[in-house]
Amino acid sequence: MIIPKRSAGVLLHISSLPSRFGIGDLGPEAYAFANLLIEAGQSYWQILPLNPTEIGYGNSPYSSHSAFAGNPLLISPELLAQEGLLQEKELHSEEEFDSTRVDFAKVSAFKVALLHKAYGNFMQDLPDALWKNFTAFQKAQKAWLQDYARFAAFKKHFKHKSWVEWPEEIKSRKQEAISKLEEQLREDVEFEMFLQFLFYRQWEKLKQYCNSKGITFLGDMPFYVSHDSADVWTHPAIFKLDKEGKPTAVSGVPPDYFSETGQLWGTPVFDWNQLKKQHFDWWMMRIAHNLQLFGLLRLDHFRAFSAYWEVPAGEETAVKGKWVKTPGAAFLTLVQQKFPEMPIIAEDLGEIDQPVRDLMHQFELPGMLVLLFAFGDDLPQSIYAPHNHNKDRIVYTGTHDNNTALGWYEQDASAADKARLRKYSNHSVTKDNVHEVMLWLAYMSVAQLAVVPMQDILGLGAAHIMNKPSTGNGNWEWRLAPGQFTRQHARQLKELAERYGRYSE
Repeated sequence: MIIPKRSAGVLLHISSLPSRFGIGDLGPEAYAFANLLIEAGQSYWQILPLNPTEIGYGNSPYSSHSAFAGNPLLISPELLAQEGLLQEKELHSEEEFDSTRVDFAKVSAFKVALLHKAYGNFMQDLPDALWKNFTAFQKAQKAWLQDYARFAAFKKHFKHKSWVEWPEEIKSRKQEAISKLEEQLREDVEFEMFLQFLFYRQWEKLKQYCNSKGITFLGDMPFYVSHDSADVWTHPAIFKLDKEGKPTAVSGVPPDYFSETGQLWGTPVFDWNQLKKQHFDWWMMRIAHNLQLFGLLRLDHFRAFSAYWEVPAGEETAVKGKWVKTPGAAFLTLVQQKFPEMPIIAEDLGEIDQPVRDLMHQFELPGMLVLLFAFGDDLPQSIYAPHNHNKDRIVYTGTHDNNTALGWYEQDASAADKARLRKYSNHSVTKDNVHEVMLWLAYMSVAQLAVVPMQDILGLGAAHIMNKPSTGNGNWEWRLAPGQFTRQHARQLKELAERYGRYSE
């Protein structure tokens, strides 16, 4: 089994960490949080995708212009100052940042200006060791880095227009035209590569620190990529596009209990026949890249490896879509050959059919169990109820897409749901202790790994949700306030972990 012993973890994205710069980053507060996880006897730190976010796309880490690049907003200015790339006085801002929410527009303006200063200082001094590391990084990541840097620089040059609106010779990747424009924008292209160098340098140091202390990162990889991305511009043949580069079909999910019209995500769908002809090379590169970043990888929307919902381009809802089979078994067989340990978790929430279950069973991939789903009128049979849990699962109180435990209790749970929870847990459950009851149920589960969002550790309500699916504003902004997660919280987690055999020394 990929999770060798009973253990526990916390879900908190990097952007949600405290910091003085308006957004969590890879600097001192990340190390401080890791230290508290160690005190709490935790083994896993689960985060969301690290890819760049965009204001025009709702700041979602699941909708990025690169499947490989890291988010420059997560670079720590304090660590740059320690390396001499910034001066301490340059870290001070006249802006006042909210300590509990990310204002992405304000943060982006401030941090991008700082990063330009860091690049200017780097180019002016050209420190030998750092320059050698930078050139080594470029060589090591050449499979994606140069094309990503070109895309990012070109997009700014063309006033942020989609790549399908660029001049034809650039849109269709004529090598002579690309080389000419790249030379014209040489400094901008190199700046984008430099940002990636800084990001991955800081990430690797944090990962090594956590690993040395017994903390493993559980990362997340979206299934789809945005149409306006370096990946689609660079690899158009593996997506269903027309001759102009526009999608002929887009992604979504069909109508269900929650939505009469389904969900229309709008990202281009993969041409799996073409991918299979190419031995899934792009996907293999993507999996390898993510497994270098994380010790354990969650594949988001795993059911699409069995079959995905394809909607004709131009439709306003997902109603007129159809299920299209995916060569998931052939793909995962190749993944298993290349990565025999298969440190992969399947996100199997929602409407999951037997072929998806069979695929998970064939490759022994753990799935997810969410306690918030357990207390409906099907409680005795619910796979989410603790008495039906399996060892080869990861149990959550909730995920980043759910309400918090308190929010569920106050807003979503019916009187009957609450009564079932009280009777099942044999607790007098109230809004003051529902998060503690859910935490207890997660830790006592037979599931090998229990992961709890930080909001449920703190007992926070619906105002602190990370993401509300199908809404465009106010998501991904929640932050942990300075001092909010205390050593007392860590001691409580440690006591639970010790009691239920999840403690990591």
